Amino acid sequence: MEMNVLWIMADQLRWDYLSCYGHPHLHTPNIDKLAKRGVKFDRAYVQSPVCGPSRMSAYTGRYTRSHGATWNGFPLRVGEPTLGDHLREIGVRPVLVGKTHMIPDFEGMKRLGIDPESEVGQRVSQCGFEAFDRDDGLHPLGPYDPNPRYNAWLKEQGIADENGWETRANGAIDADGNRVSGWLLETNHLPADIPEELSETPYMTRRAMEFMERAGDQPWMCHLSFIKPHWPYIVPAPYHNMYGPEHIVPPIRSEAEKDDPQPVFGAYMQTRICQSFSRDKVRERVIPAYMGLVKQIDDQLGLLFDWMEERGLMEDTMIVMSSDHGDYLGDHWMGEKDLFHDQSVRVPLIISDPRPEADATRGTSSDALVEMIDLAPTFLNGFGGPELPHILEGRDLTPLLWGTPVKWREYAISEYDYATRPAREILKNAQEDARLIMCCDARWKYVHAEGYRPMLFDLENDPQELVDLGASDDSEHVAVRERMDAEIGRWSRQHHARITKTPEWIEAVTGKEPPGILIGFWDEAEFEEVFGKPFAERP
Repeated sequence: MEMNVLWIMADQLRWDYLSCYGHPHLHTPNIDKLAKRGVKFDRAYVQSPVCGPSRMSAYTGRYTRSHGATWNGFPLRVGEPTLGDHLREIGVRPVLVGKTHMIPDFEGMKRLGIDPESEVGQRVSQCGFEAFDRDDGLHPLGPYDPNPRYNAWLKEQGIADENGWETRANGAIDADGNRVSGWLLETNHLPADIPEELSETPYMTRRAMEFMERAGDQPWMCHLSFIKPHWPYIVPAPYHNMYGPEHIVPPIRSEAEKDDPQPVFGAYMQTRICQSFSRDKVRERVIPAYMGLVKQIDDQLGLLFDWMEERGLMEDTMIVMSSDHGDYLGDHWMGEKDLFHDQSVRVPLIISDPRPEADATRGTSSDALVEMIDLAPTFLNGFGGPELPHILEGRDLTPLLWGTPVKWREYAISEYDYATRPAREILKNAQEDARLIMCCDARWKYVHAEGYRPMLFDLENDPQELVDLGASDDSEHVAVRERMDAEIGRWSRQHHARITKTPEWIEAVTGKEPPGILIGFWDEAEFEEVFGKPFAERP
């Protein structure tokens, strides 16, 4: 059957802040219904626990070390193939509504003579997508999209503020009538000073509907990429007070984590963000708002799914619900994301495949080790496109969606470049050494830290990752660390950059010299013996 793809991504959404993943108080019935229509992946990992590199991996189907955009603000280099490029080549329209966190490689375009305003320049600048409505937030001063449509649209709705995104959608009025900023955590319990229907999540949802209404007959992939529940953690009424202290899950952390921590982890715990989110009063202000933002997304997805149902779009659209990373929210004495505890690197991933072959797995869960780079080859398969194993480093999830027996990966990999972060200032190490690599299997999670001892967690006996076994001299733990480190070495030695020639081409030329090149022949007789013709008849 021919189908379209709706790829939903919620920025900074933790895997365990959905009721289908077990949250005891935050009920998300519409996302839960999606899970009943498809497969819920319980061990999905992003390729970096930070927006930019995580998304660039998702949008290229390649590991961070392969595409080189290793932190926020690092451009995706010109010429790096993207999912949008691959889809466009097979006649699929790749459309963006929302955020990518993409920084264009303007220097590369200048070097190659590409006008950023040209059709090619726009595709390069938008990660291969057609930007129906790109919006990364941070209006209007953000480095990603300096002139998004949302502020102008707010003015059309009668909100005259010059920067309505900041002052209204992410601002509030306090008890004394003063305008306050949602950037300040103490204000996050207040309702955003904007009608709910004009806030960012409903706006993005309507824009996705507008695209689908106009899409026509050409097959499409729509990437609906919500800005929330990413900070600023402020949400309009009625979502601002739906949840209170009684709904806050106790923090996952222990005092023992502070006793001789792994050095990079210890450095992060010293930073302002982590110190802030380790305070209970911060959690009490932020988490109810965060939950409200998630609830608003679920409600909007309910409206979207009903709208699609009425138009028959649910019957032929693969729907994917995902996130680019999680949020510590004070767990492990951390704020933001950055490291590799499950709160940060593990994400929700739900895929509803409309094809009848997927009927057998509807409503099931999978504990397969899935990586976010697996989506690109999965989408290509759904549209009947080529496999591209020399470019795409992820694996097609179709066998898991169809219940087809398949030998799956034993390890998942994620990377982090902390060269620009305050933690490196604390550690005073060289920027080329400021990197981390996570490798996990069905039981163990291992983090290589260049120049420092590793981290190791036994996920079977310590699912909350409170006991770091990275320095344990127990023979089993030593053996596990050696095995996981060897796996990282094996992975790093794979081909990551040989993307210009297909495996079929390599097989076709194996053992053959290019035409006109004759190396190692002793005389004409040896040539004739090899090629079966006189030397004079050589090409």
